[in-house]
This record gives sequence, C-alpha cells and structure tokens, in this order.
Amino acid sequence: MSVVISAVQPKSCADKINLKAGDVLLTINGQEINDVLDYQFYATDRKLIVAYRDQNGKTHLAKVKKGEYDDFGVECATYLMDKQRSCRNKCVFCFIDQLPKGLRESLYFKDDDTRLSFLFGNYITLTNISQHEIDRIIKMKISPVNISVHTTNPELRVKMMNNKHAGEALGYLKQLADAGIAMNCQLVLCPGLNDGAELVRSMKDLSALYPAVQSVACVPVGLTKYRSGLYELRPFTTDEAKAVVDQINQFGDLFEKQHGTRLFYPADEFFLKAKEPLPEYSYFGEYNQLENGVGMMTLLQHEFFSALEGLEESDQSVSVSIATGVAAYTFICGLVDELQKKWHNLVCRVYAIKNEFFGENITVSGLVTGSDLIAQLKGKELGDRLLFPSAMLRKEQDMFLDDVTPQTVELELGLPVYHLPNDGYELLHAIIGRE
Repeated sequence: MSVVISAVQPKSCADKINLKAGDVLLTINGQEINDVLDYQFYATDRKLIVAYRDQNGKTHLAKVKKGEYDDFGVECATYLMDKQRSCRNKCVFCFIDQLPKGLRESLYFKDDDTRLSFLFGNYITLTNISQHEIDRIIKMKISPVNISVHTTNPELRVKMMNNKHAGEALGYLKQLADAGIAMNCQLVLCPGLNDGAELVRSMKDLSALYPAVQSVACVPVGLTKYRSGLYELRPFTTDEAKAVVDQINQFGDLFEKQHGTRLFYPADEFFLKAKEPLPEYSYFGEYNQLENGVGMMTLLQHEFFSALEGLEESDQSVSVSIATGVAAYTFICGLVDELQKKWHNLVCRVYAIKNEFFGENITVSGLVTGSDLIAQLKGKELGDRLLFPSAMLRKEQDMFLDDVTPQTVELELGLPVYHLPNDGYELLHAIIGRE
C-alpha cells in the first residue's frame, strides 16, 4: 500500500525534494507508509530516505535531513491518509441503530478505527483489527488506546455485539497490557445482560490488567424511541442503578486501598438514576473518562464553587436563562441557588428540555436537539440571553444533532444564545455576564 499526496507545504522538506500533489509516497527509511500513523511515526527521524512515485510512474529516492520535530510537509485527501474503518458489529445497544431516518449522513457512520482512538480518543471494539495492527500499536507505543469492552465474558460479548470474533478479540487486551500500552475502557451496561454477576466478572478481569488499564467507565445503556425490530432492552430502574453504583463502589473501595485508585467509575447518569449524591472531587482520580460522562458534574461543581469563593458580593441586576437536559436540571438549579447568595439581584431561570426528538428515556444534555430547544423555550421568560452546554453541538460547534444551528435558535427565540464547555468557571462568569 501507499498514500497519494494531495498537497505539499511550501518550503517544507517535501517541497525541497520536489514532491508534488499527485505523487505517491511509498516508503520512509524502508518502511511502507499506509496511513497517518505510519507517516507520523517514521517521518520524525532526523535523517530520512524517502521513496516516492511521480505522476509519470517513475520511482525516486531522496535523502532528507530535518529537525526532529519538523513536519515533513505532505498532506493527503483525508486526515487518516486512508479510508476510515467502519464497525463490523451490530451491538444490541448501538445508539446509531436507534437514530430516526432523515438525519445527516455522517451520523449513521459507525466508526471502529484504531487510529481514531489514538488521535481523537474514539472508542474501538478490537473486532476489526488484525494481529499485524496490534503489533504496530506495540511497536509504535501508541498509547492510550480507548476500548469498548462491555463484558469480559467471551460468549456474552459475542451475543451483545453480534460478532463471532468479539470473544476472541478480548485476547488483545492482555497483549497490549503486557507490552505496557495504556488503555481506558468502557462498559455499556444493559440490565439483565452484563450487570450483576457479569459486571463483577468484568471488574475482576480488567483489574488484573492494571496498571495498563488506567480507568473503566460504566455507562447505562441509552434507549431512544426508535427501537422497532431491535433487541429488547429497557432502562435501569432506580433500584437497579443503585445496585450498580454499590457494586462498583464496593469493588473500587477495595481496589483503592490496594492500589491508590478506584479504577472503575459509574457515569454521572448512574448516580442520578440511583438518586445518589454525586461523589467528592477526589473520587474520579485523573478524570480520564470525561467524554463518557464520568465525573463531568463533579468537576463542574468543583470549578463553579472555586470561582464562587473568589467572587465579591454584588447587587447588580442580571437576567439570564440556562437550558439543560432533564437529568442535570436539579444539579444546575443547585449551582444557581448558591450563586444567588452572593449575587443578590440575579434572576436565572433554568429550563429542563425534554427530549421529544429521541424520546423521554434520553435525559442527558448532550442529546438535546435544536428543535426541542426552540419548541420548549419559545414564549418563555428567558432574560437577556440564553446559555446552553456545548455538548449539545457537534464537535465543530456549529449545529445540533438535528442540523439546527445556534444562529437559528437565536432568530427563533429572539435573543443572544451562548454555548459553554463543561467548565464551572466559564459557567459562573457567563451567568453574571463577565468574560
């Protein structure tokens, strides 16, 4: 294999050896270049021997001397320099299978690409990876790798993922651990399937791979109203969620005494479902699983209260509103109540947006759509501006899941809207109108 160059950076090393768009990069120092990982790994050397084929089919060898951290200077049509790999599983809980028709095409793509795990933190299942690729991860010391495990029971993993190779792929975990590759794992828990005794088994098995396994997020299955023809699943009840939290805490308490870290963490949603208080700030350790909704609320609260401590009391009038998911409503109201003790003329209305788009079982803020935001806030008292979490928008921060833009929300509601990251300092300052 090889990669086709789409552009060459001016005055770069590649430009100096006369590489052109349309040329094919074959090898660097004798190593085949098949994708972005090969390129980034082998092009860091100070001395390079580059083999490439020009558009006339002629092969060239060129010697390059460069700084260790200087970019070689080629670009390809895609960031990966290769096709993005799609998922070969059909997991019983797959959220993409529960999407309604008519959304933008990119939302229906199921990625399961090791390279995206390393580069962007995406989670992979290890079911469409070869031994050669495992060897490459080990050789390149690619770390950490984020892995969707779900269960360490091979037969149950095959059942849950509808992939006959899902069980045997678990063997890669030990290979990576033995090679010192760091891993963050996740378990999407489904009541009656991989909770209870199966959860205990998974915790025991994964804890045996510590310290390579750095953290394990335990996340409740998300179920939309679009499940016709899919595997029959239901949400966790309050008692079941409490049982999960208790199991993880019992295991984590013991593990922390032995190793100084809990290793296993329930998602914030589990604490809310269980009607349990959020843990203390120290509970979540290094906060490795924020993208999985693990510790986000505790971190936000810690930052918010830190900002509040340094805030002088004020009688300045402020009128603002906050939109959030149903799950976080009481939590956000609690933060606002504390702020009002110092900012005496603060009017801050918090609105819980019910998820009509995906169904009311979906209560997290990150899946609130622009259309629900508009429909439920139109005509409400919103003050001078509306705040909402950036998690409601896609990564580019330009639109909601239903393609509605923040600009459309502004026009429909008739006031400025601002989206905020999961940052307690920024939230407090946005509420009172400080940058």
